[in-house]
Amino acid sequence: MSEAQVHLISHPLVQHKLTLMRQKDRSTSSFRRLLGEIGMLMAYEVTRDMPTQLIEIETPLETMRSPVIEGRKTVFVVIMRAGAGFLEGMLEVIPGARVGHIGLYRDPKTLTAVEYYFKMPHGMNDRDAIVLDPMLATGNSAVAAVDRLKETRPRSIRYVCLLAAPEGIKNFHAHHPDVPIYTAAIDRALNDHGYIVPGLGDAGDRIFGTK
Repeated sequence: MSEAQVHLISHPLVQHKLTLMRQKDRSTSSFRRLLGEIGMLMAYEVTRDMPTQLIEIETPLETMRSPVIEGRKTVFVVIMRAGAGFLEGMLEVIPGARVGHIGLYRDPKTLTAVEYYFKMPHGMNDRDAIVLDPMLATGNSAVAAVDRLKETRPRSIRYVCLLAAPEGIKNFHAHHPDVPIYTAAIDRALNDHGYIVPGLGDAGDRIFGTK
């Protein structure tokens, strides 16, 4: 695995908000708000080299040609359900992006990913896909999601997560060495139940208050 394929977003604001999210007594509303804020901050790094196009505008003084992001060519691909927590912040930065959904759940016994929903915008071969999922743990869901996404032949794929485990990174890049990972932290390991440690618990439960 090439180190260039893992981008660690170490901005102090991102790291500060991540620390707050890790705290076990953080409320559901606070956790959800912080994830949205981190998503917005991470979007700046993830889209650093996204393609732009020149459009003609009028300033108060004259007409000029100036660059804008090809927002309509960007697709945020949400891995349900926890990936939805990232989406709001990302859309604050690129409101013109399209949104696709992949429904996956992790079998509690085998830890393998089981698909139950898949819906993408039309014309994916001309779009840049940004996959959103807070946790890259075993990597099985991420691998399954990108496997399905590649069937639509998008122009490019990036995978964005809040936390990653070394095992998940290794597994993901064993299957998809061409897809870069953007993450705010690489934690120590997985425990016997496939959770990231020290981690922040189950992201989906904490976002939606289901536990």
